[in-house]
Amino acid sequence: MKVYFISGLGADRSIFKHIHLPTGFQPVYLDWIPPQKDESLSHYAQRLIDKINTKEAFSLVGLSMGGMLAVEIARTIPVDKVILISSIPTSKHLPPYYRWMGALQLHQWLPIKLFQKAAIIKRLFTAETPEDKRMLKAMIRNVDVHFLRWGMGAILSWDCSECPPRLFHIHGTHDEILPKRFTQPTHLVRKAGHLMVLNRSAEINNLLATILTTGN
Repeated sequence: MKVYFISGLGADRSIFKHIHLPTGFQPVYLDWIPPQKDESLSHYAQRLIDKINTKEAFSLVGLSMGGMLAVEIARTIPVDKVILISSIPTSKHLPPYYRWMGALQLHQWLPIKLFQKAAIIKRLFTAETPEDKRMLKAMIRNVDVHFLRWGMGAILSWDCSECPPRLFHIHGTHDEILPKRFTQPTHLVRKAGHLMVLNRSAEINNLLATILTTGN
């Protein structure tokens, strides 16, 4: 079975470099497509469906914003399993302060370049390997500012109140971007942060194997 991966905002397929699937499952990475003007997450997800072979059974793995897109895809077409990593299943699980930002359109005024510099400096104090730190710094430097600002606005205006069936949600207890207290994961990784796909990949690989092969 094919398993389609969708990365998080500002990231590409290399963020999944340490993620491995069990025998019988083939990873396929959905790369970003340019957003349309004022496009919603729901509409963007519909266009991503064109990259999926819907004539055969498949599962989805979405990281952060990619998880939100996976939810939107699964609301439209049948998906065997939807697996969220460091994400949320509905817009109701967005932290309240994000909703306030969206209501005030503050993301339109955020200094993206300053946030990029702060994110690069933060890598000095995080748990990734030196190689992964270099990858993340390059990813942050090369991010499309237009796409980043669109993605922030799309997340803040996301309107989704229902979870698709057969949804599994892997979340770190120390996630600093989407804190665990605002959502209800099915699987927890203790003391893991938002980028646990890099520094806690062994545990996530075990959880993915269990979910994909047994549905638990």
